[in-house]
Amino acid sequence: MVESVDGVGELLEDLKKSTFEKYDAFTVGEVFNMKPDELPEFIGETGHFSTIFDFSAHTLTDGEHGWYDAPKLEFAKWRAAIIQAQLETQKYGFKANIIENHDEPRGASRFLPSYAQTPDGIKMLGTISLLLRGIPFIYQGQEIGMKNAKWNSMEEFDDISTKDQYHTAREAGLSDQEALEVCSRMSRDNARTPMQWTSGENGGFTKGTPWLKVNPLFKDVNVEAQEQDPDSVLNYYRKLVALRKSDELKEVFTYGEFLPEYENVDGVMAFYRKDESKCILVAANFGKDAATIKLKSEIEKYGYRTV
Repeated sequence: MVESVDGVGELLEDLKKSTFEKYDAFTVGEVFNMKPDELPEFIGETGHFSTIFDFSAHTLTDGEHGWYDAPKLEFAKWRAAIIQAQLETQKYGFKANIIENHDEPRGASRFLPSYAQTPDGIKMLGTISLLLRGIPFIYQGQEIGMKNAKWNSMEEFDDISTKDQYHTAREAGLSDQEALEVCSRMSRDNARTPMQWTSGENGGFTKGTPWLKVNPLFKDVNVEAQEQDPDSVLNYYRKLVALRKSDELKEVFTYGEFLPEYENVDGVMAFYRKDESKCILVAANFGKDAATIKLKSEIEKYGYRTV
């Protein structure tokens, strides 16, 4: 933990015993700057919380001085961060797996290359998140594949940190347009635009004036349209959740070990979920070109079928 919060463990433990523990409550913490050996203090049977959010891949695009110098996300580093977090965490308990939240840009725009920001690419990203070991969280709009909005001026933003980052970028020498593009890409207001329910007025969210403009993509990306499309992102998410909770597979997807695989194959994120009776291979190709993988003896041992 950072020095400024030394002693917070005692406070959190007192909070747990005085409140959460009495009701067997499920609790989630946001913890940053944590060392791997501190993990059991925060999760598991004796941890301060039931789980904590996994931000390991999200901090890869943190800039040294601000959003304007944020490094471009590299797939290999993203994959390595997730794998490391999974291997460290499964020794003690579960982390909460997230793609996006109210304080970050949309995951489809952030974690997918432009060529993969399609319904199939968004489904692929969701598959990885929901089938990793841990507790998957779905943020509103993620299940229909909402992306970052198009921002035409700084006046359209509401978030104070976005405005601060704009000024930081300008002071660093970026032009007005360049600073706007940085904020458009990184602002958490992307995750705070109204939920897109229909193709009607304000995306069906309200007949009043929303606090932020509706993402212009609402005409095509909305719940109403996806309800009617069996191949939509929304219905795919429903199938994923049903698969994870099915009587046949819920045990292995909940408690099964996480084992990374094919780490030497460019663009491929793959892993096994394995317990004593089942071994599930999850593989996704984030690359632009087709990738070939050879099934290993681990799968042949159990026999295989697609699900």
